[in-house]
Amino acid sequence: MVQTVVFDLGKVLVDFDYTIAARKIAASSKITLEDFARFISHSPLFLQYETGLLTSEEFYQQICGATGFRGSLEEFGASFGGIFSPIEPMIRLQTALREQGIPTYIFSNTNDLAIRAVRRNFPFFANFDGYILSYEHRAMKPDAKLYEVVERFSGHHGSEILYLDDRPENIAAGAARGWQVILQESPEKSRAAIERLGLLNHAPTKS
Repeated sequence: MVQTVVFDLGKVLVDFDYTIAARKIAASSKITLEDFARFISHSPLFLQYETGLLTSEEFYQQICGATGFRGSLEEFGASFGGIFSPIEPMIRLQTALREQGIPTYIFSNTNDLAIRAVRRNFPFFANFDGYILSYEHRAMKPDAKLYEVVERFSGHHGSEILYLDDRPENIAAGAARGWQVILQESPEKSRAAIERLGLLNHAPTKS
């Protein structure tokens, strides 16, 4: 029986578009948008940042050195964090689960600047029982180490955990541990899957 529900963040609770940040950062850099996008896609910096091997300040300094970005750390953070928009049906879904007394957690490959932005801009982020974030544990999904942290934080294992994520490889790693899993394809499909598990029989569809 499900005892806790674990949500991925990006593409599950919030949408994001990194081209928004790329355009803003490239506009204050010495390289073109195309060159900046190429640099980010081939550089190990982003992976190092999301695994906690670089601080926000170190990541910013590395970007400045590589691209000639002329803005301040605050300007960089505002650009880097301004890429998110809420997925309202999923936020309502999490609210409904919480109102029924089901603990919920966020489990995300992410970074400090992104989390600062989400926490600042989206009040729903405060309404979880815990947060397992890659940069805080120096591991990224689908590394088993991070899934062990979820189990330790929640106090649940195996089929007691229901996990929603948009990446098949991340879902597969949860399923391998015996978790119940839902591949996020649309809010409607995810809600229907949760309803089939009997977790939302009396929950409203809208807040």
